[in-house]
Parts: sequence; structure tokens; C-alpha cells
Amino acid sequence: MQRLDYLRETPSQTAGPYVHIGLTPNRLGNRGIYPEDAGLSPVRPGALGQPVTITGTVRDGAGMILRDALIESWQADARGIYPGRDPRGPADPAVTGWARITADLESGEWRLATIKPGRVPFPDGRMMAPHISLWIVARGINLGLQTRLYFEDEDNTQCPVLARIEHRARIDTLIARRTGEGEYRFDIILQGENETVFFDI
Repeated sequence: MQRLDYLRETPSQTAGPYVHIGLTPNRLGNRGIYPEDAGLSPVRPGALGQPVTITGTVRDGAGMILRDALIESWQADARGIYPGRDPRGPADPAVTGWARITADLESGEWRLATIKPGRVPFPDGRMMAPHISLWIVARGINLGLQTRLYFEDEDNTQCPVLARIEHRARIDTLIARRTGEGEYRFDIILQGENETVFFDI
């Protein structure tokens, strides 16, 4: 039997500069490792629903833009169905629901082109407002951060997840602001004033 009492836990590490090398090598110009980077888009041509483009930045507590941020997104299709098994029927085959987004290394801006997701049922049957789940990593972040992006022009008042946020004023940090037809802005603030709400998932 293997002894487990003499090994010490290794220290946690930040994502550092290596996360892009391993996850998005083609975007860095390191071609040939993979034919293409995984998660280029959550949708394929022909996806049903309203096309939307979301842009933003990830900022630290001092207001500095993290130009090396990497975000993974997960969403339902326009009918609120995730890929996989769902009693309501199959998901749109042109919606994978998952994307891996990198910030521009010069400006720090990230961009997600997708379709607006539909309402998804909560376990008790209530419906969650249309949203996109986000996982954020960058230098200085020991564990990936989980948050959600909701849309300004949707009715978010009855969403059971948002209803659980005690500090009601902070819900505003989860709302993507409409900047044009099908265009939204969502900046993620890691610390300090207007810190984005993060979820313990």
C-alpha cells in the first residue's frame, strides 16, 4: 500500500505567461502544435438566434488592464438548451456553447462573437435569464474565477441566480451594456470598486 503521509502539497501557481502557450499556441504564432486552437467560436455558420458581439477588458484592483487574460465561455443555444442530453430536445447542432477567448496582447480587449442564449431552467423549474458563464485566468490569479454575463436589454428581474445576490447593487457588475445593434460591453473588475461578482462553483 502506498504511504500518503510523507508527501507535501505543492504550492498553487498562477496562470503565468504559459497558459497561452499551452491553450492557444496558434494565436501566439506557435503553429504546428495543433491544427487549430480549441474553442475558436461557440457557434458555427447557420446557428439559430440573434448574433451578438461582446467586447471588454479584465482589470485588476489598481485599474490596470490585464493584457494576458484568457476567458472560457459556456452558454446555451437560442432556445436555452445546452449541447448534450436535455428532455426538451436536442440543442442546435451549430452551437457548441464553448469558446476560449484571449485578450489582445496590445490593447487587452477581448471579443466574443456568438448568438444570444435563451432562458435556461433552474432546478426548481423557474427560468434563468439569458446569460453566458465565464471562467477567467491571468497572471496573479491562483484559481480560475467564475462569473456570469447577463444582458441589459433582457428581463433579469426574475432570475433565481441573481435573486440570491444579497447586495443588490452589485448585480450591476454582471450586466453587459448594449452599445449598438447586437453589440455589448462587459468589463471584468477583479478587485476594488465595482468588483465583478464571482461565484463559488
